[in-house]
Amino acid sequence: MLLADSAQVADGKLFILGGGWSITGPGPVPSAVAIKVAVDAHEFNSTHHWELFLEDADGRPVLFPTPEGNQSVEVRGDFQASAPEGLPAGTPVDIPIAVNFGPLPLQPNSRFVWRFVVDGESLPGASAAFTTRPQALPS
Repeated sequence: MLLADSAQVADGKLFILGGGWSITGPGPVPSAVAIKVAVDAHEFNSTHHWELFLEDADGRPVLFPTPEGNQSVEVRGDFQASAPEGLPAGTPVDIPIAVNFGPLPLQPNSRFVWRFVVDGESLPGASAAFTTRPQALPS
């Protein structure tokens, strides 16, 4: 997983703009989470469900007010991998995922974590933490 300003998937690859940061803000800015999942051969031709959650430093969902009440930031999807023609046996297949967000009004001077889950399980390296800068004091 990698935090970025923007990301997209094209031709089976991740295209990342402004990637690799861990400090942002303090004001809301667009952002993205770029994810590469390596699917092992024994998992080919099965549908896998993924979820991405924004949590605070204590592991609680980050909530934002909406007209329907407080809502957490959650994104979900599915993927499936199969072996391309001629791939040597046992070679994993990469699945790129790019999730872009508009400006999120995050609390300044705080720590957050994006947590990625596949088929209900957190995978090794399946989180990306970041910190928002403190609000500037008026001069």
